[in-house]
Amino acid sequence: MIRAVLTATILAALIAPRMSGAAEPCIPCHTEKTPAAVAQWQGSAHAKAGIGCEKCHGSDHDKIVRGEAKVGMKVCAPCHKKAYEEHRLSRHGMGLHSGWGCTRGLPDRKKDECRFCHQPGDEMPRSDVQCARFLKQSPEMGEIGCNYCHSVEDACDSCHSKHMTDLKIVRDPNSCAKCHMGPDHPQWEMWQTSLHGTLNVSAGAKAGPDCQTCHMPKGTHNVSIGITMNSGGVPYPAAKAEPARKEMVNICSACHAPAFAKRELERGDLVRSQSLAILKEAEHIIWDLNDRGLLDPMPENRPQHPLSGPRLVTDSQMLYEDTSHIERLFFKMKKYDYARTVKGAYHQNPSYTHWYGNAELKMDLVDIKSEASRLKERGQKGAGVKPQAGAEDELKALKNKFDRGALSAEEYAKEKGKVLEQMK
Repeated sequence: MIRAVLTATILAALIAPRMSGAAEPCIPCHTEKTPAAVAQWQGSAHAKAGIGCEKCHGSDHDKIVRGEAKVGMKVCAPCHKKAYEEHRLSRHGMGLHSGWGCTRGLPDRKKDECRFCHQPGDEMPRSDVQCARFLKQSPEMGEIGCNYCHSVEDACDSCHSKHMTDLKIVRDPNSCAKCHMGPDHPQWEMWQTSLHGTLNVSAGAKAGPDCQTCHMPKGTHNVSIGITMNSGGVPYPAAKAEPARKEMVNICSACHAPAFAKRELERGDLVRSQSLAILKEAEHIIWDLNDRGLLDPMPENRPQHPLSGPRLVTDSQMLYEDTSHIERLFFKMKKYDYARTVKGAYHQNPSYTHWYGNAELKMDLVDIKSEASRLKERGQKGAGVKPQAGAEDELKALKNKFDRGALSAEEYAKEKGKVLEQMK
């Protein structure tokens, strides 16, 4: 024990001159208690620049121990202004905004969660965006299953690690893989098994690009350069998409002829529009069932959606739990298979574009149509044998479509007239 303390004291004395005194109170104890963290910091650019523990973590040790002294993005910003501003412009800069939700009304919430959206002592949130799927999770699942990735908005160490500053870490595509993989956005797997990834692994970055080559050109922290759609695969308006496309063609032109790059990207655009049409066909079927009161269970007969209450939701806030079977099929279709088709096309991976994407997308539509037929058949049996029951159901469905804005007044009057004519 005496030897350990002596060693820590000597080490602290040796390090102190280059630290400007910043880490002096921390080193003796942490050399013994968290030696790996100390060793990592000692080999970092921060240590060489005399930036010690208190500069980032503060001096309130009790607050640090309670986990309340988070080293967020704004701690890093004063020294890394360019990277900070670039990051804020990117999709990474919206991580918490897209994956979080206010837990104020949840019975099992953790009070320290407020710090994700609120500055200390400030009642105004940094974001008013909600995430229905996050709000359905337990606090533990929210922490490791959602925010481990989505905290990238406010945490440089999501990519850079906590105490090391070696750029080899963030130049490795594996640093992207922990979030960019899985059923909904397997970009890492797509890249790894594409020709780009194969060339990169076998012949180096000069032969085949990696994630950073295309999405962080020249070291920028704006990872959204050149992207022409939102994270759900919905195309941007032309005013935003056209400049982004020029940026991506310019990136691709480092290896390819500009005309070739433009053709490849435009082919991806066509795959996206074709896939979106299939998705919309399925969505229309589900809303028609809802208008007819045939979903099983209907939204009003199941646990309420955390944001929309007893209403059908098929947009980006749709759930994979507390829903009907046909909606569960649609969730897989939209969040997994549509995403794989489109992102597979842009990442030059034929298997993900076709078999993992397009084929599944089309089989999803088969399943959804079959389930819709079953629900309609069951609904007809339950309605009895009243002569006008079918026409009355049709009128009710048309009224629901009109009320939710799916039909214009002119379209509603026309379709209603057809049904009334048949009833005579």
